[in-house]
Amino acid sequence: MEDQCYELTSVENRHKKEKKELQAQIQALKKTAKNDKTKKKEVTAEIARLETALEIRHKQELEAVQKTSDAENIESIDNEIAKLKISKAQKRRDKKILQEKEREEQIKLQEKENINGPRNLELQAVSEKLQKSKLRIFPIPSDGDCLYKAVAHQLESTRQKSLSVDELRKNVAEYIREHKDGFLPFMSNPKTCDMLTEAEFEDYCNKITSTKVWGGQLEIKALSNSLKCPINVVQATGPDSIQQGDEFPGPPLVISYHRHMYSLGEHYNSTCPVDIENDANVEK
Repeated sequence: MEDQCYELTSVENRHKKEKKELQAQIQALKKTAKNDKTKKKEVTAEIARLETALEIRHKQELEAVQKTSDAENIESIDNEIAKLKISKAQKRRDKKILQEKEREEQIKLQEKENINGPRNLELQAVSEKLQKSKLRIFPIPSDGDCLYKAVAHQLESTRQKSLSVDELRKNVAEYIREHKDGFLPFMSNPKTCDMLTEAEFEDYCNKITSTKVWGGQLEIKALSNSLKCPINVVQATGPDSIQQGDEFPGPPLVISYHRHMYSLGEHYNSTCPVDIENDANVEK
C-alpha cells in the first residue's frame, strides 16, 4: 500500500512539473505570433492540441496507477460482489452508466479541440468580415442546393424578388449554354483535366437542372449575369469579398463561402442584417 501511495504521489508531482513546462512552451509560442494574425490562429490551434494531448496522457497514467491498486484488491472485491449477488440486469445498468461517462469525457475533450479547429476558426473569420458591413450569417441547409438557396434568400430579402431553386438552376444552365465560348475554357474533366467534349459539356448543363449538383464559381458568374445583379462572396481568407457582376446596378447579393463547415465539402450560406432577430442559429 505504501508503494502504491508513493507511486501515485510521484506521478502527480511529475504531472505538475509537466503542466508548468507546457505553460512555458505556450508562452513561447504566443510570443512567436504576437503581431501575425494568421500565425496566431495556427498557434492557438497548436496550443489546444498540446493541452488536450497532455490532459489525455495524464488521465491515462492516473488510471493505470489506479488499476494496479485495484488489481491487488480484486479478490476481496469479487467476494463482495458474490455476497451482494448483483443481478445481470444491474450489471448491464452499471456497464451502461460507465460507457456513458466515458462518452461524456470524450465529447468534452473533442469540444475543447473543436474550439480552435479549422471549422470554428473559419466561421469566426467570416463572421468578423460580415460584421464590418453590419451583417451576419443566415444558415442554409447543406443539401447540394446551398448556393441557389442562398441566392434565392438574398433576392427575397434585398430585392423582394422570388425565384425558386429550380428556376435559378434553369437560368444558370441556359446562360452557360448560350455563352458556351466564355465558359468552356474554364471547364475540364475532373479525371483527365482535359477540356470538356461537346457531350460532356451538355451533360454538365443537364446535371445543373436535373440533380442537386453543387454550384461553384462558374455558376456564381452565370447567376450574376442572368439575374443582372452583383454578387459578393465573403470567405475566411483573402479579401473581404470576391465580387462578381460589379457592372450591374443595385445592392449586391451577399453570401458566405465555407470550406470547412461540413465534412461533405464546400458550403454557401446567406447573410442578413445583425439586427434581425428570431433566425435559426448556425449549426455548431
